[in-house]
Amino acid sequence: QVQLVESGGGLVQAGDPLRLSCAASGRTFRRFAMGWFRQAPGKEREFVAAISWNGGSTDYADSVKGRFTIYRDNAKNTVYLQMNGLKPEDTAVYYCAGAPQSDVIRTTSNFRYWGQGTQVTVSS
Repeated sequence: QVQLVESGGGLVQAGDPLRLSCAASGRTFRRFAMGWFRQAPGKEREFVAAISWNGGSTDYADSVKGRFTIYRDNAKNTVYLQMNGLKPEDTAVYYCAGAPQSDVIRTTSNFRYWGQGTQVTVSS
């Protein structure tokens, strides 16, 4: 069993940076591909970024490419999402998720474990 706990959300102004963290329990974390998703009010949950088990491969949604960076520290059982140049349209609840596979993936149904989410609000 893997438990994921996100932190780092908050209220920021447009253009500000913010870093989200996702702490995982369980030794199997380092074998999992990890991802970040987000859900804005009235919208479906959408893929943001994903990283392979060893950090060697990453994938980003077009809307965040060049502004967000996903990385992980397997020694700390933690995956991060560095968000720069935030925009009001980035406002959403951000979820960390783990997929029991090694390769990077963006399909929601492949992610078995989910955190409770952390709110990110970007004011204009």
